[in-house]
Amino acid sequence: MVGDDDVSKALSEARDDVARFLMSYKFAIDTTMAKVNILNEEFRYVHDHNPIEHVSSRLKSPASIMEKARRRNCSLDLGDIRATILDIAGIRITCSFVSDVYTIRDMLAGHEDIRVTEVKDYVEAPKANGYRSLHLLVETPVRMSDRTEQVPVEIQIRTIAMDFWASLEHKIYYKYAKDVPRDLLDELREAAETANRLDVTMERLHNEVRELGDGTEDRLPGPEELRALPVAEDLLRALSDRVRGASG
Repeated sequence: MVGDDDVSKALSEARDDVARFLMSYKFAIDTTMAKVNILNEEFRYVHDHNPIEHVSSRLKSPASIMEKARRRNCSLDLGDIRATILDIAGIRITCSFVSDVYTIRDMLAGHEDIRVTEVKDYVEAPKANGYRSLHLLVETPVRMSDRTEQVPVEIQIRTIAMDFWASLEHKIYYKYAKDVPRDLLDELREAAETANRLDVTMERLHNEVRELGDGTEDRLPGPEELRALPVAEDLLRALSDRVRGASG
């Protein structure tokens, strides 16, 4: 017969196993974020253009992990979860321009402690709903006290406009419990095209300004200055109108 002490011990060991499981993903985020932050600091102080606008990270909660395991018909064994759910640790990098997305991809892929295992390029080939982003699934070593583990981290790299659109789309799907009216889906796709045109125009303007600045010692305008240009304002206003129409 199993006694109360045995049950208590088993529960304690299970909690410890889950804590160590999640801890490895947290450490993977920490080590990968450290590499991204080093790149950010280097570009900020050494180069005339920093491709990184913003960086954030998230660790899935146990409840979220269990819900995704159920959706995928995955057992709650930690080994099965590790093999099946590959986005427990996530990092999002927001860039100024589309070319920056690939610049950061190449820099991360070239790091000796990062191994890219999968690439989903929704920038080059957007989803049907208009979603654009570059997804990298990478593995990075996490050195624990008694072992070294290769832990997966999902890295999403996108422009400011892509990120704004994705945030809006997420809120709309949440509001309508994923049953979004057809006309609103059409508006979202149009907003995605507007955001893409904004990205293309902003990068063209940026490149033109850089070329005009060659041979001078004046500081080249960065993303903030470019956003103040009339063309950029018109495009941003058009995107905002789409957003207001979609969320109304």
